[in-house]
Amino acid sequence: MSARMKNPAMVLPDAMKGIQNIYKAMHQGGVAPQILELVHLRASQINGCSACVFGGVAGAKKHGETDERLHAVAAWREAPFFTEEERAALALTESVTRLADRSGKAVSDELWNEAADHFTEEQLSAIILMIGLTNLFNRINATIEEPAGATW
Repeated sequence: MSARMKNPAMVLPDAMKGIQNIYKAMHQGGVAPQILELVHLRASQINGCSACVFGGVAGAKKHGETDERLHAVAAWREAPFFTEEERAALALTESVTRLADRSGKAVSDELWNEAADHFTEEQLSAIILMIGLTNLFNRINATIEEPAGATW
């Protein structure tokens, strides 16, 4: 299987420059890379982006993530492997990724307050940017049918 076209962020070089700047800023937000990788993986699972799930697992492993935890990300609420901080980030990820699945606020006050109890404003900014960028790439990859394991 091959993609319909090259990734639009690669076709339009200025787009990739902007995305890279966001990634750079996001990684300066003070969030453990493992948490950012879990956020990326969970959003990608929700959106069914095989390329990003594949990449997310590889990225998480580079940051020392275990197979046991990676196998449980889709069922993180029931799995005993995640810290309260990670659970807050995963809950925020699900809420932001599933905007169309609710009426009312995109993120409930209860969920926001839980995340804010664990993360500073800078850290929340990094997590929100990771969620947003992951959703962007999930949508790009689904549209162009980027296969899992593809390299740019």
